[in-house]
Formats: sequence, structure tokens, C-alpha cells
Amino acid sequence: MNDHADPTGPTAEAETHALTPYLVVADARRAIEFYVETFGAVRHGEPIVMDDGRVGHAEVAIGDSVLMMAEEFPEIDHVAVTSGGPAVRVEVADVDDAVAKATALGAEVFGDIGDDGYGRSGRIRDPFGQRWLVQQASRRSSAGRS
Repeated sequence: MNDHADPTGPTAEAETHALTPYLVVADARRAIEFYVETFGAVRHGEPIVMDDGRVGHAEVAIGDSVLMMAEEFPEIDHVAVTSGGPAVRVEVADVDDAVAKATALGAEVFGDIGDDGYGRSGRIRDPFGQRWLVQQASRRSSAGRS
């Protein structure tokens, strides 16, 4: 069982919100496994696989939110980011543990993990090019509730 599952794992209330990240990744199956192992994500249904084998849509739940993703479809300008691009903020129960798991699975760490005015945080780029701001869950957040 994933160490993050209890404090940060999705509940029955996991849902899409007014803003829901929709990532483009080169390998959605590997990305799903990475997010499960690193952030305690839980698969939301089965991926939709196109006739050519590419994942056209997949969802995982992290905390009370849904993260959507698909593989690249360059024919409709749906391509994965290779550098730069927006970062997604994710709350976890233990920043150090999540970053350690992420790096063991191929993520890069940018800067130091540390404490600031917002709490403990670190920055990573996952093996699929996505940048993440990994922050300790506050007691007021859905991930920090007991």
C-alpha cells in the first residue's frame, strides 16, 4: 500500500473543479504509475485507449481533485511539454518522502526542499516533463485533514 494513500488519498468526493489540470504525456501508463507511487493517486476508471494504442484519456484522483491526462496527438497539436510550461501544485502529507519517491522513479529536483511562509515545499520535474510544486498539506486543506 502507498504511504501517501491514507492522508492524501482521494475520497468519494474526488471531483473535477472549475480548473482541472489536463496533462499531455508521452507515456500515460507510466505517468499513472508514477503519480500513484509518488503522490498517492488512485486510478479513476480505466484509460480510454484509441485504436492505435495511444491513451486518449485517463484520470487519477489526488486528494479531492481529479488529474486528467492523455498521450501525445501531434496531429491536433496535443504534445507533451519538454521544458518550461506551467507547474502544478500538489499537497502531500510528507514532502521529503514524496520527493524521495519521485527522484527514485526518475524525477529531477530543482532547488532545495525547505520551509518558507507557506510551509514545507520542494520542486520537481517528473520523467514526463511536468513540473510540480510539492507542498506539505496544511490542516485546512483536504489533504491535511485527519
